[in-house]
Amino acid sequence: MNESWQPASQRYCCRVCAAELPIATPLPWRCQRANNFDRHHALAVIGSRESVDSESANPFLAFRERLTWDAFAQQVGVSAEDRIAAITALDDDIAAVAGSGFRFTPFTRNDGVSAALGFNETGGVWIKDETNNVGGSHKARHLFTTMLQLGLAESRSLAPWSGRSNRPALAIASCGNAAIAAATIAAAARWPIQVFVPHWAGGTVVDMLSALDAVIIRCERLEGDPPGDPCIREFRRAVAGGAIPFSVQGTENVTCLDGGRTIGWEIGWQARHSGIGIDRMFVQVGGGALASCLGASAPVDKFHMVQTEGCAPLSRAWALAMAADADVHAAAWHWAELMWPWGTEPKSVADGILDDETYDWLGVFEAMVRSNGWPITATEPEIVAAYGLGRTKSGIDVSATGTAGLAGLLAIIEQIGPDERVAVVFSGVERPSTS
Repeated sequence: MNESWQPASQRYCCRVCAAELPIATPLPWRCQRANNFDRHHALAVIGSRESVDSESANPFLAFRERLTWDAFAQQVGVSAEDRIAAITALDDDIAAVAGSGFRFTPFTRNDGVSAALGFNETGGVWIKDETNNVGGSHKARHLFTTMLQLGLAESRSLAPWSGRSNRPALAIASCGNAAIAAATIAAAARWPIQVFVPHWAGGTVVDMLSALDAVIIRCERLEGDPPGDPCIREFRRAVAGGAIPFSVQGTENVTCLDGGRTIGWEIGWQARHSGIGIDRMFVQVGGGALASCLGASAPVDKFHMVQTEGCAPLSRAWALAMAADADVHAAAWHWAELMWPWGTEPKSVADGILDDETYDWLGVFEAMVRSNGWPITATEPEIVAAYGLGRTKSGIDVSATGTAGLAGLLAIIEQIGPDERVAVVFSGVERPSTS
């Protein structure tokens, strides 16, 4: 094994205030300067490591040497063999709960969708299908590396708790795929978890959370409450009280941005082996972690980040930033003037992307600026049309949230050449309504 890397060259750095944390920080979570009065901070990883991808079917083994977690583990003295063993052991535990562990997911041209949209044989729509991943979506990828971080901190006595008997609860605010992913991984690791859900949540998702022994805490949006998601507010209170932020928001849990990048690395590997290049990618955006991770890892010429007209804080921020001629760095300094909670009750059949704020918006901005892309606000008819087209033509049992990226393609299809190669991510298996 090549152990000549310099993991110390990687570090966490806040995109807003430039505060830094060493990569060997056991529980980095968020910028040390963030507090209840100033949440406008966002850690990112800067620096890189040399890596050699393996031929493993498990993405966390295939791309292990690229993971920030691996650099952390190396720096605290864990051998390469033991790092591989840690990934394998956690994956086996997850497979025992979920029925399967992590494997590369398909990334192929979908002939049905491509033909329906008028692409020729050179172009088309390539779908990254995450519906058969752990928990039915991409969300578990984000939290796999967080659990690796927790496990290593605990085993090396780098955490403020001593072991399984006094572990603090994990916490997440979600009533969909992220909650199921978090509860699945928590059950595999035998870790208690609290899930903060809207007061109206019910149906299959809540039943699955209960079956996984998650503690469900309902949060109501009351008249007179400050702007923002009440589930996020109660989640933050729990974290302030000692819970672990087991969330898929990089602003609350920077380690979730580590595992999420495996999707883009996979796409790059699969595209190279197929001999193709991707001209554009359309990515559905709720909290922004998926888009931020893909923007940092997928080899795509142009990124379009897609929200619904029922909740589009990213598009609003982009328009304001462009009007002020603000670059990414300037945008970070003007967070309060550019990104704030959506003013009305978010509504769409793509209910998994109705986050009041795009929490990881700075990483998403960076991806669009770097690629000369832009955000797209899809109308509700376009969201519905993409859902119908995506399911009937692809044969994939995907939700309306999972096809929302395709809605962005429908919105600007007249601008797309028939020979262009575009990519979307279908993530989130269809489940009965939670309302």
